[in-house]
Amino acid sequence: MNSSKHTELANHAWSVADLLRGDYKQSDYGKVILPFTVLRRLECVLTPTKDKVLETAERFADREMDPDRFLRKASGHSFYNTSTYTLKAIAGDATHAAKYLNEYLGAFSPNAREVLERYEFAQQVKKLDAADLLYQVLGRFADLDLRPEVVTNHQMGYIFEELIRRFAEQSNETAGEHFTPREVIDLMVKLLIAPDSDVLSVPGAVRTVLDPACGTGGMLSAAEEEITKHNKDATVKVFGQELNPESWAICRSDMMIKGQDPENIKFGNSFSDDSHAHATFDYVLANPPFGVDWKKVQETVEREHKMLGESGRFGAGLPRINDGSLLFLQHMISKMKPVDVDGKGGSRVAIVFNGSPLFTGAADSGESKIRRWILENDWLEGIVALPDQLFYNTGIFTYFWIVSNRKSKGRQGKVVLLDARDYWQKMRKSLGDKRKMINEQQISEITRLYTEALAILDAEKNDQMHDLRNKGRKIKLFRNEDFGYRRITVERPLKLRFKVTEETLFALRAAKPVQKTTDAEMFTAALRPLIGKSWLKKTEAWLDMKDAIVAAGLLWPTGVPFAKVLRDAVGVRDPEGEVQKIKGEPEPDSELRDYENVPLDEDVDEYLRREVLPHAPDAWIDRTKTKIGYEIPFTRHFYEYQPPRPLPEIDAELKSLEAEIKLLLHKVTE
Repeated sequence: MNSSKHTELANHAWSVADLLRGDYKQSDYGKVILPFTVLRRLECVLTPTKDKVLETAERFADREMDPDRFLRKASGHSFYNTSTYTLKAIAGDATHAAKYLNEYLGAFSPNAREVLERYEFAQQVKKLDAADLLYQVLGRFADLDLRPEVVTNHQMGYIFEELIRRFAEQSNETAGEHFTPREVIDLMVKLLIAPDSDVLSVPGAVRTVLDPACGTGGMLSAAEEEITKHNKDATVKVFGQELNPESWAICRSDMMIKGQDPENIKFGNSFSDDSHAHATFDYVLANPPFGVDWKKVQETVEREHKMLGESGRFGAGLPRINDGSLLFLQHMISKMKPVDVDGKGGSRVAIVFNGSPLFTGAADSGESKIRRWILENDWLEGIVALPDQLFYNTGIFTYFWIVSNRKSKGRQGKVVLLDARDYWQKMRKSLGDKRKMINEQQISEITRLYTEALAILDAEKNDQMHDLRNKGRKIKLFRNEDFGYRRITVERPLKLRFKVTEETLFALRAAKPVQKTTDAEMFTAALRPLIGKSWLKKTEAWLDMKDAIVAAGLLWPTGVPFAKVLRDAVGVRDPEGEVQKIKGEPEPDSELRDYENVPLDEDVDEYLRREVLPHAPDAWIDRTKTKIGYEIPFTRHFYEYQPPRPLPEIDAELKSLEAEIKLLLHKVTE
């Protein structure tokens, strides 16, 4: 089916909006159209075996045995319907349409009923019947041909996604939170699975796939299709979890139709209610919403982080509350299969991120700790940069992260970066923020580049690895430690000269150590004759001020608090001033404090001598404050310097533009 055909079918379903106008708000059209489309698809799928199911149901009518297993076998699917009604027949009886439809819905197997209940379908039936619209809506959908021989499961996914996109537009929602563009899914799945082609070709291969933010199930379906391309006899079991009820219902019904176990598709929040707890999978992939906060599950996540630590999902660290992206990745990593002593087992993980997880957070922040955990465990295999304007609800650049705990020997300690930002073609018609797409040829080329880079590592071809590391324009190779750095604190000594001013006396008069020890007014009055006097050394300043206080018959306050107040009041920062010391060591000046990021493989003392001391000879490193950080500055690694155009060329262009402007002005003034 081409794109125009699935758009035609989506238009047929959406045409029901003409009937709903007036009785429904535009934003509520989808609440009718989506569940009726699911219902019609279920009916079309079950039609070929309907007679066999009815015969089986009749045979077990008077028996006490639960016929569920036999009815599933008769239908050829994991669900069934034992009603003799059809949507077309129900639509033909306007008077009893609601009664018959409810009986028809009640005859579905429990797993199919649960799907429709997520849409609050019973309420919609009641509302449509009250508006005398139910039989008309039924009639419109009864004419929608969604038979599997006409519309494959893959094509059905396109129809559902088109309907969801329209629903989101009417509701002012973000359709991109519910599904991912198909070409993005195809590329992601290929990058995830292609390196395993040899393993997948083994007879009797069984693979499990999890998407913890599965939406309508597009990624799960694509993963199953890709695995069976490599081995048509492979057994693929898919698992998912989804928070949005409409998306969950579509995904679950889609899996039922495809013969997957619908019980594997769970409803709920993966963070606060992990429905696949303690389970592990061969492949884990997801496109979590970009930059969505996790405040709603903050208490649960922080409790697990604190109580379970590294034995839980979030032991590595917690990102800032307004972006849960790296929480998703930690959750997915917890689903990786362990690798046994023979090197067998393990998993591969793929996730879609915006640019934030690459670099957000300074050294020792939650984000940096998570990146450090991933890289120091040698799980990051590669990152692929995608074009902007690929998604429906955002125009930003996005990235695939590929993670694995079963890197081959040649890949260990290394990370592949692939810049695919130039692989796109313009869409004929924009869909929201989506103005670009990646075509099949470009998907193949990106996949080839990535798998070839991995093959070079596997073969340990040093000359080609050198090229990837130093000369690659689209692909570059890095060591894990290349992304790490030490954040050093560079201190410079506090240098002061000392001077008494009106501001000095005001500060001393208000200072508590002075007020507690003596009469503050008399104290500052005794120092007033010294206004304007300046000293280069603290001992000289203190001696003159103490003499003035004693001469006035007052006590000179003692103690650390007074000494600090006095120095802060009298001291003036001066590059030529006296170096202040604490226990014989120079005191750092907080205003001159600086921070430098030094690559992990570089000696910090050598860095200080080369980069700092020529400009600040008295600087030193406070080693007690050194922190380790990790970031992946993708764009910087692929930056190519573009020299400015020659001045004569720029000058010629300016003159040309000037001539054009003069000509236009001349025409205006004619």
